[in-house]
Amino acid sequence: MAAVIRRSSNLSLKYTNYIRHCIVSSRSMASKAQVGFIGLGNMGNPMAKNLIKHGYPIIASDVFPESCKEIEDLGAQIMGSPAEVAERADRVITMLPSSPHVIDVYTGPNGILKKIKKGSLLIDSSTIDPAVSKEMAKDAEKIGATFMDAPVSGGVGAARAGNLTFMVGGLEGEFNAAKELLSCMGNNVVYCGEVGTGQAAKLCNNMLLAIAMIGTAETMNLGIRLGLDPKLLTKIVNMSSGRCWSSDTYNPVPGVMDGVPSANDYQGGFAAALMAKDLGLVQNTATNTKTPALLGSLSHQIYRMMCARGYAQKDFSSVFQFLREEENI
Repeated sequence: MAAVIRRSSNLSLKYTNYIRHCIVSSRSMASKAQVGFIGLGNMGNPMAKNLIKHGYPIIASDVFPESCKEIEDLGAQIMGSPAEVAERADRVITMLPSSPHVIDVYTGPNGILKKIKKGSLLIDSSTIDPAVSKEMAKDAEKIGATFMDAPVSGGVGAARAGNLTFMVGGLEGEFNAAKELLSCMGNNVVYCGEVGTGQAAKLCNNMLLAIAMIGTAETMNLGIRLGLDPKLLTKIVNMSSGRCWSSDTYNPVPGVMDGVPSANDYQGGFAAALMAKDLGLVQNTATNTKTPALLGSLSHQIYRMMCARGYAQKDFSSVFQFLREEENI
């Protein structure tokens, strides 16, 4: 009888603890303040969705209203301008295509800095010129807000899965506040140093990514023309010293891998135009620092040529298709 009472008491205690856990979790969810999100493209859309999944109420805006529908259906509030978002949220994340877009969204007539409150945290995950990040940080500081650059790596697949890598530049004392949000969208959040160092790390990574993707595309093209089956060649490369992310995770050859842009006519993913833009930034920074970047420069020219030949909106792995068609290069 005593044993039965003890078991009953243990069950009651477990149930009580479970209820307490649910109440605490509920309070935690309720206490999550609204987060602004501006830029709902291929990357921004799944990033915002992951914040919603983690219980954050989202206030969003995008220059293309149709881009807002999916997250609006998930409960996000949609605003007509960045200023309206900033007026309602003291933490704002931006994910935009280029430096001019960032300057306009932050400092334009309907920009974030027109309405942002003192003490707010601004996190920009765009890939832009480090000098622009520093300029935005200075403008935000004048208002009493904190700006941090936090560009990402991993592509659309990682954005959907919530396992992006964030490279963060800004005040070290604000890093944990930024990490709280970024950890909902990525499994690697790395502090790089002062404002602009996140962008520096991202540009270095993207230069290597472009070089590796072109190398993978050339290798696969050569192997196919020598009579090798592309799946077999991929298998050999991925168990050998030539293995890289472009070969084992984001293979550029149609039919080799499922769930990547090459399996979908190079739709979605990271546009060749954006890679060309990033490589242009790399060239600017290399020139300014007198750094030789020979393969980076050649990669820039290849992606610029691709954009001129109709590949601008295709994923950057379409360099394989471009090379297949350009036998005279």
